[in-house]
Amino acid sequence: MSTAEVAGTRSMRGRRRRRTAGPVVMVMSAMLAAALLAAGCGSTAGGGTADGAAAGQAGDAQPGSAQAGDAQAGDAQAGDAPAGDAPEGAVLVFAAASLTDAFGALADAFSENNPQAEVVLNLAGSQTLARQIVEGAPAEVFAAANELQMDVVADAGELATDPEVFATNRLAIAVEPGNPLGITGLDDLADPELLLVLPDEQVPAGRYARQVLDAAGIAVAPVSLEQDVRAARSKVELGEADATIVYASDVVAADGRVDGVEVADEHNLRATYPIARLADSSDPEVAEGFMAFVLSERGREILAEYGFTAP
Repeated sequence: MSTAEVAGTRSMRGRRRRRTAGPVVMVMSAMLAAALLAAGCGSTAGGGTADGAAAGQAGDAQPGSAQAGDAQAGDAQAGDAPAGDAPEGAVLVFAAASLTDAFGALADAFSENNPQAEVVLNLAGSQTLARQIVEGAPAEVFAAANELQMDVVADAGELATDPEVFATNRLAIAVEPGNPLGITGLDDLADPELLLVLPDEQVPAGRYARQVLDAAGIAVAPVSLEQDVRAARSKVELGEADATIVYASDVVAADGRVDGVEVADEHNLRATYPIARLADSSDPEVAEGFMAFVLSERGREILAEYGFTAP
Protein backbone atom coordinates (compact mmCIF):
# COMPACT_ATOMS: atom_id res chain seq x y z
CA MET A 1 0.00 0.00 0.00
CA SER A 2 1.41 3.43 -0.97
CA THR A 3 1.79 6.35 1.41
CA ALA A 4 -1.08 8.14 -0.31
CA GLU A 5 -3.34 5.06 -0.03
CA VAL A 6 -2.64 4.63 3.68
CA ALA A 7 -3.28 8.31 4.32
CA GLY A 8 -6.57 8.05 2.45
CA THR A 9 -7.60 5.04 4.50
CA ARG A 10 -7.02 6.94 7.72
CA SER A 11 -9.00 9.90 6.40
CA MET A 12 -12.02 7.71 5.60
CA ARG A 13 -11.89 6.11 9.03
CA GLY A 14 -12.44 9.55 10.54
CA ARG A 15 -10.99 10.98 13.71
CA ARG A 16 -11.05 8.93 16.89
CA ARG A 17 -9.79 9.61 20.37
CA ARG A 18 -6.03 9.37 20.65
CA ARG A 19 -3.51 9.87 23.42
CA THR A 20 -1.56 12.92 22.30
CA ALA A 21 2.20 12.83 22.46
CA GLY A 22 2.70 16.08 24.38
CA PRO A 23 0.94 15.13 27.63
CA VAL A 24 2.41 11.64 27.51
CA VAL A 25 5.94 12.99 27.32
CA MET A 26 5.29 15.53 30.08
CA VAL A 27 3.94 12.83 32.37
CA MET A 28 6.90 10.61 31.54
CA SER A 29 9.36 13.43 32.07
CA ALA A 30 8.04 14.10 35.56
CA MET A 31 7.98 10.45 36.55
CA LEU A 32 11.40 9.75 35.08
CA ALA A 33 12.96 12.82 36.62
CA ALA A 34 11.70 11.81 40.06
CA ALA A 35 12.97 8.28 39.63
CA LEU A 36 16.34 9.43 38.42
CA LEU A 37 16.74 11.86 41.29
CA ALA A 38 15.96 9.06 43.71
CA ALA A 39 18.46 6.79 42.00
CA GLY A 40 21.11 9.47 41.70
CA CYS A 41 21.13 9.06 37.89
CA GLY A 42 21.82 12.02 35.62
CA SER A 43 19.92 11.08 32.45
CA THR A 44 16.62 12.69 31.52
CA ALA A 45 13.56 11.74 29.54
CA GLY A 46 13.03 12.80 25.95
CA GLY A 47 12.22 16.48 25.91
CA GLY A 48 11.05 19.43 23.85
CA THR A 49 9.14 18.22 20.83
CA ALA A 50 6.57 15.45 20.62
CA ASP A 51 9.44 13.21 19.61
CA GLY A 52 11.78 14.21 22.41
CA ALA A 53 15.37 15.31 22.07
CA ALA A 54 16.81 13.07 19.40
CA ALA A 55 20.54 13.24 19.19
CA GLY A 56 20.20 9.56 18.53
CA GLN A 57 20.04 6.95 15.74
CA ALA A 58 16.31 6.33 13.12
CA GLY A 59 -3.91 6.33 17.61
CA ASP A 60 -6.43 6.12 15.90
CA ALA A 61 -7.38 2.70 17.13
CA GLN A 62 -10.96 1.76 17.76
CA PRO A 63 -11.13 1.40 21.54
CA GLY A 64 -12.43 -1.91 22.77
CA SER A 65 -12.99 -3.26 19.27
CA ALA A 66 -14.91 -6.51 18.96
CA GLN A 67 -11.96 -8.02 17.16
CA ALA A 68 -9.77 -7.47 20.20
CA GLY A 69 -12.29 -7.91 22.97
CA ASP A 70 -14.77 -10.65 22.11
CA ALA A 71 -12.47 -13.64 21.79
CA GLN A 72 -12.87 -16.61 24.08
CA ALA A 73 -10.31 -16.96 26.89
CA GLY A 74 -8.34 -19.63 25.06
CA ASP A 75 -8.30 -17.69 21.78
CA ALA A 76 -7.96 -14.15 23.09
CA GLN A 77 -5.47 -11.93 21.35
CA ALA A 78 -2.50 -10.69 23.33
CA GLY A 79 -3.55 -7.80 25.51
CA ASP A 80 -7.05 -9.24 26.04
CA ALA A 81 -6.46 -11.50 29.02
CA PRO A 82 -9.50 -13.22 30.56
CA ALA A 83 -11.13 -11.57 33.56
CA GLY A 84 -9.03 -12.08 36.65
CA ASP A 85 -5.84 -12.58 34.62
CA ALA A 86 -5.62 -9.10 33.10
CA PRO A 87 -2.33 -7.31 33.80
CA GLU A 88 -2.41 -4.55 36.39
CA GLY A 89 -0.02 -1.68 36.94
CA ALA A 90 2.00 0.78 34.86
CA VAL A 91 4.67 0.09 32.27
CA LEU A 92 7.26 2.64 31.12
CA VAL A 93 7.85 2.24 27.40
CA PHE A 94 10.81 3.94 25.71
CA ALA A 95 9.84 4.27 22.03
CA ALA A 96 11.54 5.82 19.01
CA ALA A 97 10.34 9.23 17.86
CA SER A 98 8.84 7.88 14.65
CA LEU A 99 6.52 5.67 16.74
CA THR A 100 4.91 8.64 18.51
CA ASP A 101 1.43 8.42 16.99
CA ALA A 102 1.29 4.66 16.50
CA PHE A 103 2.38 3.89 20.05
CA GLY A 104 -0.06 6.46 21.41
CA ALA A 105 -2.80 4.48 19.68
CA LEU A 106 -1.41 1.14 20.85
CA ALA A 107 -1.22 2.41 24.43
CA ASP A 108 -4.83 3.56 24.31
CA ALA A 109 -6.05 0.28 22.82
CA PHE A 110 -4.10 -1.80 25.34
CA SER A 111 -5.47 0.21 28.26
CA GLU A 112 -9.02 -0.06 26.89
CA ASN A 113 -8.64 -3.84 26.91
CA ASN A 114 -6.89 -3.84 30.29
CA PRO A 115 -8.39 -1.05 32.43
CA GLN A 116 -6.08 -1.77 35.36
CA ALA A 117 -2.97 -1.31 33.21
CA GLU A 118 -1.39 1.97 32.16
CA VAL A 119 1.21 2.59 29.47
CA VAL A 120 3.49 5.60 29.92
CA LEU A 121 5.55 6.59 26.88
CA ASN A 122 8.94 8.25 26.69
CA LEU A 123 9.47 9.29 23.05
CA ALA A 124 12.86 10.31 21.67
CA GLY A 125 15.54 9.36 19.19
CA SER A 126 16.67 5.75 19.51
CA GLN A 127 20.24 6.67 20.42
CA THR A 128 19.03 9.03 23.16
CA LEU A 129 16.78 6.31 24.58
CA ALA A 130 19.52 3.67 24.44
CA ARG A 131 21.88 6.00 26.27
CA GLN A 132 19.28 6.72 28.95
CA ILE A 133 18.68 3.00 29.49
CA VAL A 134 22.38 2.18 29.72
CA GLU A 135 22.84 5.03 32.19
CA GLY A 136 20.13 3.61 34.46
CA ALA A 137 16.85 5.21 33.42
CA PRO A 138 13.87 3.22 34.81
CA ALA A 139 12.55 1.83 31.52
CA GLU A 140 10.69 -1.46 31.14
CA VAL A 141 10.18 -1.85 27.37
CA PHE A 142 12.38 -0.51 24.56
CA ALA A 143 11.07 -0.10 20.99
CA ALA A 144 13.84 1.16 18.71
CA ALA A 145 13.87 2.42 15.12
CA ASN A 146 16.82 0.20 14.22
CA GLU A 147 18.64 -2.85 15.48
CA LEU A 148 21.90 -0.99 16.09
CA GLN A 149 20.57 0.86 19.14
CA MET A 150 18.87 -2.27 20.45
CA ASP A 151 22.30 -3.92 20.25
CA VAL A 152 23.76 -1.10 22.36
CA VAL A 153 21.28 -1.94 25.12
CA ALA A 154 21.82 -5.68 24.69
CA ASP A 155 25.59 -5.32 24.90
CA ALA A 156 25.16 -3.49 28.21
CA GLY A 157 23.26 -6.47 29.61
CA GLU A 158 20.01 -4.54 29.93
CA LEU A 159 17.66 -6.87 28.01
CA ALA A 160 15.47 -9.50 29.67
CA THR A 161 14.11 -10.92 26.39
CA ASP A 162 15.42 -11.38 22.88
CA PRO A 163 14.39 -8.49 20.60
CA GLU A 164 11.56 -9.15 18.15
CA VAL A 165 10.97 -7.09 15.01
CA PHE A 166 7.37 -5.85 15.18
CA ALA A 167 7.23 -3.45 12.20
CA THR A 168 9.08 -2.18 9.16
CA ASN A 169 9.13 1.17 7.40
CA ARG A 170 10.25 2.83 4.18
CA LEU A 171 11.56 6.29 3.41
CA ALA A 172 9.62 9.05 1.66
CA ILE A 173 10.20 12.68 0.73
CA ALA A 174 8.02 15.11 2.68
CA VAL A 175 7.05 18.29 0.82
CA GLU A 176 4.65 21.15 1.40
CA PRO A 177 0.95 20.38 0.79
CA GLY A 178 0.22 20.39 -2.91
CA ASN A 179 3.92 19.89 -3.73
CA PRO A 180 4.29 23.45 -5.14
CA LEU A 181 7.84 22.83 -6.39
CA GLY A 182 6.86 19.71 -8.27
CA ILE A 183 9.38 17.43 -6.56
CA THR A 184 9.19 13.95 -8.06
CA GLY A 185 12.13 12.08 -6.58
CA LEU A 186 15.56 12.13 -4.98
CA ASP A 187 17.16 13.85 -8.00
CA ASP A 188 15.21 17.03 -7.28
CA LEU A 189 16.77 17.30 -3.82
CA ALA A 190 20.10 18.23 -5.42
CA ASP A 191 18.70 21.57 -6.63
CA PRO A 192 20.90 24.23 -4.97
CA GLU A 193 17.92 26.57 -4.65
CA LEU A 194 15.90 23.99 -2.74
CA LEU A 195 15.70 24.44 1.03
CA LEU A 196 16.39 20.89 2.14
CA VAL A 197 16.61 19.74 5.75
CA LEU A 198 17.51 16.24 6.91
CA PRO A 199 17.45 14.37 10.21
CA ASP A 200 20.88 14.26 11.80
CA GLU A 201 22.87 11.20 10.76
CA GLN A 202 23.15 10.07 14.37
CA VAL A 203 19.44 9.17 14.34
CA PRO A 204 18.22 6.19 12.32
CA ALA A 205 16.22 8.27 9.83
CA GLY A 206 19.25 10.46 9.15
CA ARG A 207 21.50 7.46 8.58
CA TYR A 208 18.94 5.90 6.28
CA ALA A 209 18.50 9.16 4.35
CA ARG A 210 22.25 9.35 3.77
CA GLN A 211 22.29 5.72 2.64
CA VAL A 212 19.60 6.20 0.00
CA LEU A 213 21.13 9.43 -1.27
CA ASP A 214 24.55 7.79 -1.55
CA ALA A 215 23.04 4.74 -3.27
CA ALA A 216 21.39 7.03 -5.81
CA GLY A 217 24.62 9.01 -6.31
CA ILE A 218 22.96 12.28 -5.31
CA ALA A 219 24.91 15.04 -3.55
CA VAL A 220 22.81 17.40 -1.46
CA ALA A 221 23.49 20.46 0.68
CA PRO A 222 20.95 20.51 3.52
CA VAL A 223 20.47 23.87 5.19
CA SER A 224 20.19 22.12 8.56
CA LEU A 225 20.39 18.74 10.25
CA GLU A 226 17.54 18.25 12.69
CA GLN A 227 17.60 16.44 16.02
CA ASP A 228 15.10 13.80 14.92
CA VAL A 229 12.82 12.84 12.07
CA ARG A 230 9.79 14.67 13.48
CA ALA A 231 11.81 17.89 13.87
CA ALA A 232 12.80 17.61 10.21
CA ARG A 233 9.19 17.12 9.16
CA SER A 234 8.11 20.09 11.29
CA LYS A 235 10.41 22.38 9.29
CA VAL A 236 8.44 21.53 6.16
CA GLU A 237 5.11 21.85 7.97
CA LEU A 238 6.06 25.35 9.15
CA GLY A 239 7.23 26.46 5.70
CA GLU A 240 10.83 26.77 6.87
CA ALA A 241 12.03 24.11 4.40
CA ASP A 242 10.91 22.88 1.01
CA ALA A 243 11.57 19.19 1.57
CA THR A 244 13.03 16.54 3.85
CA ILE A 245 13.44 12.78 3.94
CA VAL A 246 11.32 10.99 6.55
CA TYR A 247 9.68 7.64 7.08
CA ALA A 248 6.54 6.85 5.09
CA SER A 249 4.75 6.58 8.44
CA ASP A 250 5.68 10.20 9.24
CA VAL A 251 3.86 11.38 6.12
CA VAL A 252 0.77 9.42 7.15
CA ALA A 253 0.91 10.77 10.72
CA ALA A 254 1.18 14.35 9.42
CA ASP A 255 -2.48 14.04 8.39
CA GLY A 256 -2.25 16.41 5.42
CA ARG A 257 0.24 18.88 6.88
CA VAL A 258 2.79 17.57 4.38
CA ASP A 259 2.52 15.58 1.17
CA GLY A 260 4.63 12.54 0.44
CA VAL A 261 6.74 11.76 -2.62
CA GLU A 262 7.79 8.15 -2.93
CA VAL A 263 11.44 7.14 -3.07
CA ALA A 264 12.02 4.73 -5.95
CA ASP A 265 12.24 1.10 -4.92
CA GLU A 266 15.73 0.69 -6.36
CA HIS A 267 17.02 3.32 -3.92
CA ASN A 268 14.71 2.80 -0.95
CA LEU A 269 15.36 0.54 2.01
CA ARG A 270 13.53 -1.41 4.68
CA ALA A 271 13.89 -0.07 8.20
CA THR A 272 13.20 -2.58 10.98
CA TYR A 273 11.78 -1.86 14.44
CA PRO A 274 12.69 -4.27 17.28
CA ILE A 275 11.08 -4.41 20.72
CA ALA A 276 12.28 -6.07 23.94
CA ARG A 277 11.60 -6.13 27.67
CA LEU A 278 14.31 -4.65 29.84
CA ALA A 279 16.06 -6.43 32.67
CA ASP A 280 15.03 -3.98 35.41
CA SER A 281 11.30 -4.09 34.65
CA SER A 282 9.38 -3.55 37.88
CA ASP A 283 6.21 -5.17 36.49
CA PRO A 284 7.17 -7.87 33.96
CA GLU A 285 3.56 -9.03 33.56
CA VAL A 286 2.34 -5.68 32.23
CA ALA A 287 5.47 -5.22 30.14
CA GLU A 288 5.06 -8.65 28.55
CA GLY A 289 1.35 -8.00 28.02
CA PHE A 290 1.97 -4.75 26.18
CA MET A 291 4.69 -6.30 24.03
CA ALA A 292 2.39 -9.19 23.15
CA PHE A 293 -0.31 -6.71 22.13
CA VAL A 294 2.11 -4.81 19.89
CA LEU A 295 3.05 -8.11 18.20
CA SER A 296 -0.56 -9.30 17.90
CA GLU A 297 -2.76 -9.11 14.83
CA ARG A 298 -4.66 -6.16 16.32
CA GLY A 299 -1.38 -4.41 17.11
CA ARG A 300 -0.24 -4.80 13.53
CA GLU A 301 -3.55 -3.43 12.29
CA ILE A 302 -3.03 -0.30 14.36
CA LEU A 303 0.56 0.04 13.14
CA ALA A 304 -0.65 -0.31 9.56
CA GLU A 305 -3.04 2.61 10.06
CA TYR A 306 0.04 4.75 10.66
CA GLY A 307 1.98 3.61 7.61
CA PHE A 308 4.03 0.78 9.14
CA THR A 309 4.24 -2.63 7.52
CA ALA A 310 4.49 -6.09 9.03
CA PRO A 311 7.96 -7.65 9.28
